Amino acid sequence: MTVTDTNSATQVLDPEEARRLRNEQLERIGSFVLPVAIMVLAIWLWDRICVWNEIPQYILPRPGVVLQTIHSDAALLFSSLLVTLKITFLSLLLAVIGGVGLAVLFAQSKWVEMSFFPFAIVLQVTPIVAIFPLINIYVDNQTAKLLLCSWIVAFFPVLSNTTLGLNSVDRNLRDLFKLNHASRWQELWHLRLPAAMPYFLGGLKIAGGLSLIGAVVAEFVAGASGQSSGLASRIIEAGYRLNAPRLFAALILVSLAGIVIFLVLSLIAHLILRRWHESALKQER
Repeated sequence: MTVTDTNSATQVLDPEEARRLRNEQLERIGSFVLPVAIMVLAIWLWDRICVWNEIPQYILPRPGVVLQTIHSDAALLFSSLLVTLKITFLSLLLAVIGGVGLAVLFAQSKWVEMSFFPFAIVLQVTPIVAIFPLINIYVDNQTAKLLLCSWIVAFFPVLSNTTLGLNSVDRNLRDLFKLNHASRWQELWHLRLPAAMPYFLGGLKIAGGLSLIGAVVAEFVAGASGQSSGLASRIIEAGYRLNAPRLFAALILVSLAGIVIFLVLSLIAHLILRRWHESALKQER
């Protein structure tokens, strides 16, 4: 058998392998085409419902009117979007710093974890709308109020997931570090933190969406007094004035911002984990 025959033989796939590759290709195409097709269909139905039922614009505007409003009110809407995103990213940054730092302390001492973890749970389960009146009394700066509310919402997922990851290290590996007389900080840096990275990134993706939710909810509460200039206040203002196109435009911008935040954080997690963690390796098969 010549070299050419050998190469051609290796290139021939058995039916099962060919079917598997074909199914993977269909899944990759479908994962993009199906969501786009369903979204286009939903927008078309939205438009047709408005036309068929002759719904007034101040009750339910057509998609084209909403897009035109986004263009015509771009200066107002996008400036408000920047305010909301500033609060979102700052609160997410503080949640990462505080959550990871406190999780490291919890991993170093069970007594610290048992003492302070209940306070984190209390912050998580208490509705932010109920906490805001107290924050409004004790905090003077408006930006600090919104930032604190958003941080409270985003803090717990980072803390709980990172703590879980730090405490989920293989006991045999921990024993190996002890046999080699590794210090507590060497064990933390070389073993626990790498092992906790997938858990931390999972919590980060959750916290990214929650920080945006917290920022919008805080703006809603503070916007009632006309002091907030974020997208939530634009939604309240448009609702009072029956300006439904601007209201829908602001809602779409909030949704798109949340989608972009989730996609960016998912990409960061994939880039970090793709070379060594099983959850990312499976996606590249």
